Amino acid sequence: MNLDVSLKSVPVHQSTESDYTLVFPGDRYPETATHIQKAIEAGHSAICTIDRSGAEENRNESLKGIATKKGYDRDEWPMAMCAEGGAGADIEYISPKDNRGAGSWVGHQLENYVEGARVEFIFE
Repeated sequence: MNLDVSLKSVPVHQSTESDYTLVFPGDRYPETATHIQKAIEAGHSAICTIDRSGAEENRNESLKGIATKKGYDRDEWPMAMCAEGGAGADIEYISPKDNRGAGSWVGHQLENYVEGARVEFIFE
């Protein structure tokens, strides 16, 4: 018996299961690592469901009402490129060098992952 799975849809769900894990280099980006870990401990997801197309809207929502501070970036977790990001994200002021370096590193690591891939951030 042949089954036609070409029309099979994948349900969208929230779970603790990930497709991949990413070991974040806390030694290279300590401020970002500390922020992510604190946000996860506070109840935010350790999993990022890649949603590049929603990043701009998520960033606008997560940073709404959060003042800029000279000499600092506003780091957000979950990141804007994650479906879990947006309104309610944890925001912390960190140095631009750490934040932008971490963002570049994460972007490079995830560039070949498809939209919807679920990536768990872990720290060693």
